[in-house]
Amino acid sequence: MRKTIISRESREEPRSGTKWLDLGNIASVEISSEDPAQPIDAALQPVGAPGWRAAGPGPQMIRILFDQPQRLSRIYLLIDEEQLPRTQEFVLRWSADGKSFREIVRQQFTFSPPGTTVEQEEFTVELAGVAVLELEIMPDISGSAARASLGRLLLA
Repeated sequence: MRKTIISRESREEPRSGTKWLDLGNIASVEISSEDPAQPIDAALQPVGAPGWRAAGPGPQMIRILFDQPQRLSRIYLLIDEEQLPRTQEFVLRWSADGKSFREIVRQQFTFSPPGTTVEQEEFTVELAGVAVLELEIMPDISGSAARASLGRLLLA
């Protein structure tokens, strides 16, 4: 996986039978930070090590830059938090030219360990000519020192 650092319980597997894109061969990724023990590479594969975690607190950005524009029909997200109660917000956006972005979804989710620790979303979309997919994560809307994490981000 090509990447660039930019400034600024039980897990269910994603729907079986879906042919997820091999992002390592068709895209590069830009990230605002990365914990070396939990690199972004792990979050962009259907199976494997636990996903990505930010190096520090605060808002984080993950951008998938496709080598060639892609048609997307599904976006799968898995986020978990087993330690800190917090309300997180994420925004998914896409762009055909890398300059003007269109919002796909903006969503908040409250983690309340030990009970509610996993947010799992699968969005059905019809997007053609996607050059860039952007995921912005605000790990805690109250501004605590929570670090963003991402178990999986899969695209089909």
